[in-house]
Amino acid sequence: MHLSHFILMTIFSKIIAGQIPSYRIAENDKFFAFLDIFPLRKGHVLVVPKTETDKFFDLSTEYLSELLVFAQPIAKAIEKSFDCNRCGLSVVGLEVPHAHLHLIPINSANDLNFNQPKLKLSEAELKEVQEKIIGNL
Repeated sequence: MHLSHFILMTIFSKIIAGQIPSYRIAENDKFFAFLDIFPLRKGHVLVVPKTETDKFFDLSTEYLSELLVFAQPIAKAIEKSFDCNRCGLSVVGLEVPHAHLHLIPINSANDLNFNQPKLKLSEAELKEVQEKIIGNL
């Protein structure tokens, strides 16, 4: 890897590379899913492609479809793990210049409101959430 690429890597690429610790949920050769450490609700997972693409809809059609197929069992595990009506999806894309999908257990549309305060969970709480979701995968 070229040094200039290392310096310009997004925080998500650093998480994928293991340079920043994360609460990994699932991974394959193209995608990485991990807990949002500042979640809207317990069980908030980020699904990111391993390729650095800023805008979600700049991903190829193949990548977009594969991302949803990769996210599907994670969304079902979130629904089994938390008291929620369903797993909501959100693509905002303003926080980090690296395409990503938010999977969030929701009971109302307001649960997807990114203007509300984020939760501050302890390491033990994050680990418990991680284990609960992985246990339901």
